[in-house]
Amino acid sequence: MNLKELETRLQSLIEVDLLKILPGRRVEDVIVQKLAAAIHLNTTKLDNGSVAAPNVYTLVMNPEEAAKWRDEKLLAILLHSIVTVAQEAGFRITISPIITIIADEKISLRDAQVMASHRIEPMAETNASPLDTGKLEDPSKMPENAFLIVEGVKVFPLKLPVINIGRRLDNQLVIDDPRVSRNHAQLRAIKGRFVVFDLNSTGGTFVNGQRASQTVLYP
Repeated sequence: MNLKELETRLQSLIEVDLLKILPGRRVEDVIVQKLAAAIHLNTTKLDNGSVAAPNVYTLVMNPEEAAKWRDEKLLAILLHSIVTVAQEAGFRITISPIITIIADEKISLRDAQVMASHRIEPMAETNASPLDTGKLEDPSKMPENAFLIVEGVKVFPLKLPVINIGRRLDNQLVIDDPRVSRNHAQLRAIKGRFVVFDLNSTGGTFVNGQRASQTVLYP
């Protein structure tokens, strides 16, 4: 399924579900177009040779539009349509996708930025050799267009090879939350991927509900 076919099918799926569940509502064409492009351009090849669709979607919209989109039924329709079109296109769904809506006054009405990525998964324990950290600060090894969603609303671009996270003000990413330690965790760019290391924090670092001391973020 090429991009145009994916877009057409996604539009059709959304319209059918809207008619059944939220009659009178519609999704702007530009959002469908950008969502289809985000799915198509952000697939990743798995070890078994299959291709996985993105499972994290971030829609950045004008505050007025964002308020309308914080509707559980509307988001459920979008998620159902994403999963269906991805499977029809031959992509694997490795984990239930999620959608985050972010308000940004810089975005004009009836427009949106759509970003798609893959959720962080815990690294399995193996007998492999330790990661080579000798070239952590090599700019050529930095993942492109990587970012974190902080507190569900803030986008924090990952532009440095080493990013410290915690409550202390000298951290690159400061999180003012009593559950977060002063020096909580560290992100390192290693061989083209970001790896999260827990810094013996009091509350621990959790990824997808599981406590982890070291976790890799796959592009």
